[in-house]
Amino acid sequence: MTNIDNLIRDLNRVREKSPLVHNITNYVVMNNTANALLAIGASPVMAHATDEVAEMAGIASSLVINIGTLDAEWVKGMLIAGKAALEKQIPVVLDPVGAGATSYRSKVCTRIIEECKPSVIRGNASEIIALSNANAQTKGVDSTNSSEAALNSAKALADKAGAIVVISGETDYITDGNTVETVKNGNKMMTRVTGMGCTASALVGAFTAINPNFLEAATNAMFIMGITGEIAAASSKGNGSLQLNFLDILFNIDERNIRKNIRL
Repeated sequence: MTNIDNLIRDLNRVREKSPLVHNITNYVVMNNTANALLAIGASPVMAHATDEVAEMAGIASSLVINIGTLDAEWVKGMLIAGKAALEKQIPVVLDPVGAGATSYRSKVCTRIIEECKPSVIRGNASEIIALSNANAQTKGVDSTNSSEAALNSAKALADKAGAIVVISGETDYITDGNTVETVKNGNKMMTRVTGMGCTASALVGAFTAINPNFLEAATNAMFIMGITGEIAAASSKGNGSLQLNFLDILFNIDERNIRKNIRL
């Protein structure tokens, strides 16, 4: 059960400590995720060159690996950075964008999980099912399954990978294989804005950087994501204004907003 005081504490810690979150992410969402991290109070860096990623991971507080726009050199950079983060014992968050859509994506995710030992894996239901079941397929980067339908797969993946697994959906589920936390905040309009899931992974990166209890950190990040999206959608006419309103709300979200809007 989520402790609201701890959620507010983690939000304040991110803003006080401004953790450096190293992102190896995709072309589509770099600007979105960087701005979201700045809005919440973290410090983003986007670096994927193989010549610098180990050094960058060495000074970061967390690493977010997002496989959205893959190529061979980026994969090398992801593995180098992930191993450097593992050696430094900083949290690694994996966003397995489109896992199951192609065998290449699934193989890359498997390598990252095996060699980099991510602390948190966050994806939509179809991606999580695909990582747990090699025969499952997805529809590009979109989920064809409900988050609830992926819960057993998430538990199995958490046990196998030794990671916290987050399923994004109408209800978000966060599990360590045994305990399951739920986040019911959010709005369907968020699914019409590209990169919202990637933004969620980046926020998880920020929260795991300041809270070593990764189950709690991931849950708190998803609550901030959901509450922000819900408030922003209420004053948005469409997905264009939602993008702007989301960042503004994220920048200003505080204890009052959280206590007023959280749905437990």
